[in-house]
Amino acid sequence: MAKKVVKKVVKKVVKKVVKKVVKKVVKKVVKKKSARKPNAAFMKPVTPSGVLAEVVGVKPLPRTEVTKRLWAYIKTNKLQDPKNKRNIKADPKLKAVFGGKSMVNMFEMTKLVSKHLK
Repeated sequence: MAKKVVKKVVKKVVKKVVKKVVKKVVKKVVKKKSARKPNAAFMKPVTPSGVLAEVVGVKPLPRTEVTKRLWAYIKTNKLQDPKNKRNIKADPKLKAVFGGKSMVNMFEMTKLVSKHLK
């Protein structure tokens, strides 16, 4: 008789524990599936300066689109250093954007381009 009582108590405890664990797992899964929202500051249109407009266009664009167009220009004109892809060789248009530098690191490039955005 005592064994039956112990089994019932154990079943109830196990059910409660399982329910709690399942709820926690479901909450974590739901949180992870939520879509990441883009930052509004990146999507705000900015106007490129005259020098930068020669490369990316005159119309106001979001910062992300400016970067995409800049990289498209770099790749179509084969301005990446073949040995070290992080370095970008400047043609006359980009040299004006890069402040007269003939070669720029890709991380330094974003800093230099941001000076040409309003």
